[in-house]
Amino acid sequence: MSLDTLAPETKSTYFDTPDPDPVVPPIAEAPAEEPVEERPRKTATKKPAGKKPKTLELTLTVTGTADGEWRAELKQGSTYRARNLAVAAAAVSRAAKELHEDLAAPIDELIEEARTQQAAKVAALEAELEAARKALAELE
Repeated sequence: MSLDTLAPETKSTYFDTPDPDPVVPPIAEAPAEEPVEERPRKTATKKPAGKKPKTLELTLTVTGTADGEWRAELKQGSTYRARNLAVAAAAVSRAAKELHEDLAAPIDELIEEARTQQAAKVAALEAELEAARKALAELE
């Protein structure tokens, strides 16, 4: 009777999975007085999720007068992208409402105040015009 024996296989270096933890030889027993300190395991460091998105900072300044004239300028850093642009009051109001209600309320109050002042100015001018027409009629 013959016995077939296979030679032990050599370990392949081509594999997908890592080897299990290597066998650590036993540590010689320490004397009872000195406790054996275990080495802390290294923890995996967390990698950042990725680059933070680049922020873009723009400063939009809208300036209004009591006459109801509105101007706007746009600044990026220290560079002006647009300066002294005439803007309609209605456009300022719509833009403020689109951005946030807390912006819209005070702006609408200012626009309404300017509207009231302009209406008073128009009434005064109409009265002055009527007086000028009467004076002209008397001269004829």
